[in-house]
Amino acid sequence: MTELATMEFHPQPQAGEARPWAFPAPERGTLDNGLTVLRCHRPGQQVVAVEILLAAPLEAEPQGLDGIATIMARAFSEGTDKHSAEEFAAELERCGATLDAHADHPGVRISLEVPVSRLPKALGLLADALRAPAFEDSEVERLVRNRLDEIPHETANPARRAAKELSRQLFPATSRMSRPRQGTEETVSAIDSAAVRAFYEKHVRPATATSVVVGDLTGVDLDALLGDTLGAWTGSPAQARPVPPVTADDTGRVIIVDRPGAVQTQLLIGRVGADRHDRVWPAQVLGTYCLGGTLTSRLDRVLREEKGYTYGVRAFGQVLRSAPDGTGVAMLAISGSVDTPNTGPALDDLWKVLRTLAAEGLTDAERDVAVQNLVGVAPLKYETAGAVAGTLADQVEQHLPDDYQATLYQQLAATGTVEATAAAVSAFPVDRLVTVLVGDAAQIEEPVKALGIGEVSVVPAE
Repeated sequence: MTELATMEFHPQPQAGEARPWAFPAPERGTLDNGLTVLRCHRPGQQVVAVEILLAAPLEAEPQGLDGIATIMARAFSEGTDKHSAEEFAAELERCGATLDAHADHPGVRISLEVPVSRLPKALGLLADALRAPAFEDSEVERLVRNRLDEIPHETANPARRAAKELSRQLFPATSRMSRPRQGTEETVSAIDSAAVRAFYEKHVRPATATSVVVGDLTGVDLDALLGDTLGAWTGSPAQARPVPPVTADDTGRVIIVDRPGAVQTQLLIGRVGADRHDRVWPAQVLGTYCLGGTLTSRLDRVLREEKGYTYGVRAFGQVLRSAPDGTGVAMLAISGSVDTPNTGPALDDLWKVLRTLAAEGLTDAERDVAVQNLVGVAPLKYETAGAVAGTLADQVEQHLPDDYQATLYQQLAATGTVEATAAAVSAFPVDRLVTVLVGDAAQIEEPVKALGIGEVSVVPAE
């Protein structure tokens, strides 16, 4: 007779006590060369993220050389006084490091990620790139050619073309914000290594730069390490740049970028609003999320689920540039694409959503879901050192206090439905929106005119 086996059941694990979460608070310091340093110890994050912010904004680019900040940013990884471009890339690879850089309206950002065990070597390479970039003629010429090759592809991309047209429409031609961030064929073609070096020497210095370091810094003497690497970078004293005021024209109107034969229409509807310094920002974030932040938001419920016009429409606010006195600007926009025959009906329904929002407001349920999505996922959103470093760098770039993000989550949770509604209605007033449509003008012009949402004009796709 076979003996039955017995099973031993262990007690079911009990859930631990929930611990309150807050966005990490950095420590601030300054190196002898004037470089500002923010550090944030994140136990367990063995890949360290470093962000370098350089005070080289797009509006500082010389006249006729739009795109030079982008070329300079890319050239930082193309060799130094110690390594050729190939050697520099090989040294980074040996460290297991990635190095990226880009230029935007606030300035140039360089991002480094590297295992903490290789941090000294990688910081040394980064310091060399900042201290003594080679800017070899051949490398700059190659970067210029690469950038020129990218421009036709961007023009052919409906979303990129819409963004370019919206900037051109909103801002005066004299404003750098009205022109492509990475330059045009004409301006990029005029860039050479001498111009890049002159731009570097005028705007790149430690005294106006900031370094953000995030990761598990256990056993790392960061002060000594920074002193030996980024601390060896020298330059002239800080020179504060005045931030020119931003003006914009958001008179309600429609611009069709003609793409004959297009089977879809790309929509980009926008205007300029307050940046994160404004006390309305938390309510604006919440209201905008309820309007078009996710698949269950109002715009998608109507345009995607009920009508089947689109795969998705999003509403968002994106800071363009901030100033210490709080006079910055953000782009408030709605974007998506619809099939060509339904362009008119889709826009009609989109405007109905906005009018209904103004007339009836958001529901408490919409507000509660938005708070849960925005605040509840924050601990997951900031699990990596790179995510924390990027947000801290954004705060520096936008002249915000170091505890801004932590405070923002508290404000979002405390924002009521009425406040969120008012902010969303103010952000997207039906009579003050610039609508850019990239599509077949022959098919969509008359239906759009019939909606009466603003004067309609047609421009060529280029």
